[in-house]
Amino acid sequence: MRIPRIHVAGPIVAGEPVALDDSASNHVVRVLRLAPGAPLRLFDGRGGQWRATLASCGKRGASALAEAHEALECESPLAVVLAQGIARGERMDYALQKAVELGVQAIRPVFTARSNVQLDADRLDKRLAHWRAVIVAACEQCGRNRLPVLATPLRIEALLAETAAGDGGLRLVLDPLAQHGLRALAPPAGPVTLLVGPEGGLAEAELAAATAAGWQGVRLGPRVLRTETAGVAALAALAALWGDLG
Repeated sequence: MRIPRIHVAGPIVAGEPVALDDSASNHVVRVLRLAPGAPLRLFDGRGGQWRATLASCGKRGASALAEAHEALECESPLAVVLAQGIARGERMDYALQKAVELGVQAIRPVFTARSNVQLDADRLDKRLAHWRAVIVAACEQCGRNRLPVLATPLRIEALLAETAAGDGGLRLVLDPLAQHGLRALAPPAGPVTLLVGPEGGLAEAELAAATAAGWQGVRLGPRVLRTETAGVAALAALAALWGDLG
């Protein structure tokens, strides 16, 4: 059986027990049915992972004992920020999960004209906590030891103003009517920011504003993709062209 990978808040110290949170405790004890002494891999998002064993498990939770640090990394050489138009429920979860698997450095949720999700402050805090859990679970599954940054959500107008103010590297916006695809672009010398619209895509005025702010429109092909598909396809293409995929 594959050794389970568990994210902990840390910091992790060799020879000292580490308490697992409720979700991790439930997974290793009730789902995997592991017993004390079972091997684990722990990571705290600061780099590398730790060989560990399950030290205790009971009704009040579980703990692990860290043994030795392993300086393993699988981060992409291409620094990509995904600016994802906020979509509903499982579509947003899927977009974030696959973005993590494809190596993004950071994720910026963006409110746009066609975002169908309305979040007050309380609901936004709960949604951010949920998205962080999705990111952590994706890192546990795919082997990443560094958590992508989940940036504070903002409106698209603020995003465009923020990136227009300085050199933010290569800025791409998915546009099904754009003249060129990714292969027409020169390899970037720095980071890449990819803007993906929500369900229904970006409004024409938003695409025009992005272009005016220095973003380059790119198309992925002749078919119109759903928001959760478009981001995954674009990130995979970027990783194949300039990253470490394939």
